[in-house]
Amino acid sequence: MWAVFQVGSTFDGLWNFKTPGIPDELFERVDKVPITKEEVRAVQISKARLRPGHIIYDVGCGSGSVSVEAALQVESGRVIAIDRDENAISLARKNAEKFGLSNISLVHGNALECIGGLDTADAIFVGGTGGDTAGIVRLCQDKLRPGGRIVIGTILIETLHAVLKELEMLQFDSVDITQVTVSKSKKTSTGTMMLARNPVTIVSATRSQS
Repeated sequence: MWAVFQVGSTFDGLWNFKTPGIPDELFERVDKVPITKEEVRAVQISKARLRPGHIIYDVGCGSGSVSVEAALQVESGRVIAIDRDENAISLARKNAEKFGLSNISLVHGNALECIGGLDTADAIFVGGTGGDTAGIVRLCQDKLRPGGRIVIGTILIETLHAVLKELEMLQFDSVDITQVTVSKSKKTSTGTMMLARNPVTIVSATRSQS
């Protein structure tokens, strides 16, 4: 079973820029619900090549940070944010409302069961999937319009291998692999040091026109 929730706009003006990369601290956060960090998020948004009016899926939306960024980019379009974790859906709703966005629909359920009933997408983001990323990529092919973009964030080498194998089998075009390694500054009692974050590998590709 899965459920769909619509977000109503509350106010706007929190992020009055067209550029992606909203600071992480502007998002509501709770323990055990992941957030895609701002630098990684900015790269993912750029790889999706979004336009106003696009329909977007955010599979494994977590805190909803990618959904918020995508919703700002597509303007009159729509973002469908999917997560199996009720806490993630609740948090994503809070963040959508915080940024005054009414073009985000939230779907609580297993992506493998939900995606088949959704409208055709122009771009799909795939994040946390509970271990079946390749299966979700396979399912997304039929929901992605020809020429549409898929962007997959991976941390594990095994996930990266499975995703690349699936994209090759499905004959996606323009497959690109980008690894993002970020270090952030932290003030100490004696100065400023750089702290490294875990690298994230972003795979992006285009569904064949044929």
